[in-house]
Amino acid sequence: MSAPPARFLFLQGPHGPFFALLARRLSELGHDTLRVGFNAGDGLFRRGFRRYWRYGGDGAGWSDWLAEQIASEGVTDIVLYGTTRPVHADALALAAARGLRSHVFEEGYLRPWWVTYERGGTNAASRLMEIDVAEMAEALGALGEPPPAAPARWGDTRQHVFWGAVTHAATLAGSLVRPPIPTHREPGLPAELAIALRYLALMPFTALARRQATARLKRAAAPYHLVLLQLAHDETYRRASPYPSNEAFVEDVIGAFGTGAPSHHHLVFKAHPLEDGRQPLARTIRRIARRRGLGARVHFMAGARLGPLLDNANSALTVNSTAAHQALWRGLPVKVLGPAPHAKPEFTSDQSLVGFYRAPALPDRAAYLTFRRYLLATCQVPGGFYAAAARRRLLRYVVDRVLSPHDPYDMLRLGDASAQQLVLLPGGKR
Repeated sequence: MSAPPARFLFLQGPHGPFFALLARRLSELGHDTLRVGFNAGDGLFRRGFRRYWRYGGDGAGWSDWLAEQIASEGVTDIVLYGTTRPVHADALALAAARGLRSHVFEEGYLRPWWVTYERGGTNAASRLMEIDVAEMAEALGALGEPPPAAPARWGDTRQHVFWGAVTHAATLAGSLVRPPIPTHREPGLPAELAIALRYLALMPFTALARRQATARLKRAAAPYHLVLLQLAHDETYRRASPYPSNEAFVEDVIGAFGTGAPSHHHLVFKAHPLEDGRQPLARTIRRIARRRGLGARVHFMAGARLGPLLDNANSALTVNSTAAHQALWRGLPVKVLGPAPHAKPEFTSDQSLVGFYRAPALPDRAAYLTFRRYLLATCQVPGGFYAAAARRRLLRYVVDRVLSPHDPYDMLRLGDASAQQLVLLPGGKR
């Protein structure tokens, strides 16, 4: 039986046309779709919605304005990307208070061949934070096969950066006519656009530096521990990190490594694939390592492929990066310093930093595979936001999830067939 007609209000989405394509698909199925934009970049992707508003107020007036639109339009559902930007946090609180369904998209916990779809919140606000591995095993029963391995690359990086540059350029051009609501991102629109363009231009040189750093690490022929760096300006990271800055994090990690790790071990800091140079990470790491007498044992990798680095690593450490999944898949010891759905006691270390580098504890890999299988049966949807083929795959699978009266976790518990779709990898491989 098809779902009754609903009225979906879309807020900010991932860069690119995915939200417009999803709205068009929902409209074809008889549902109403509305969109609120906050800048000219959002307005680029307004086609496909019955109505588009440009919110022109400030942050203080946003909740009242949104409440009025919800009431006057009879909104039943809110759709957004990410939970931490202020306008989305306010919208989610309002949706919860009024009993609306809130559909939250995010980058995949098991990226790059999946995206995350949940109700109410993702990451530290996810229902996964409250579900233990034993409950997951019970809900799964005999469902599913051994989960597929994570790819060794991040995904549609060029397309992601391209759509980001297009959005920032449109937003900057539009701001000359009409100032947008203040952004949740720093350092502002002109700088964001310049950073994105510089990132694209420097990709060949970054690849060369990566190959040189990889060669140095191979020549060292020493055991090493991997640190999975995150984007310092990412709000999910900023809210999860116990450190006031990336420099404080690097200082603590290098200090603990120098105290705890055997003297012949090395430490490798791997940058996020979208690290764009707005912070002097490499310089900071080298300076702290030299000051502590560890310059020859500490390395920085700019965007290297994660899989090959993990294949030979002794351990992995992060604040809350989903890249930890690839380490856990390989059975490596993993320490997560901040709140995250994958920071379960069965497979992430509760040791001190010094203790972790002295003798990292192995995870319960069977428990992790249960967790991974549960993600694939619930909140991980095949596809992606940025490349055209990935968007088509995502739309094929996600519409049934959006139209279900239940969230992904209850869909599994209630035996909804939409939660038991085969997870196909590119090329049709399982």
